[in-house]
Amino acid sequence: MLLKTVGIAGTMESSDAMITVEPAQEGGIVIDLTSSVKRQFGKQIIATVKKTAEELGVKNAIIKVVDKGALDYALRARTKAAIFRAAESTDFKF
Repeated sequence: MLLKTVGIAGTMESSDAMITVEPAQEGGIVIDLTSSVKRQFGKQIIATVKKTAEELGVKNAIIKVVDKGALDYALRARTKAAIFRAAESTDFKF
């Protein structure tokens, strides 16, 4: 999926996450994670977000994740929404 602009999804509420996706020219998928549970669950959060982006065909992107205790399903949903917004796409594959 070709990213055209910045896409944002989510909130800063408890049990949610704010995901920001920006297009990048190169470097693959780079994830910047901010979370109070980063030490315990950081690897899992990063893996979930990266896998979701790869499933949608994203090759190069900068993804910023501000986690407030979101579960995997919320991370996947927020990542997908942010990517579709960044790609300016309405061809949803949910």
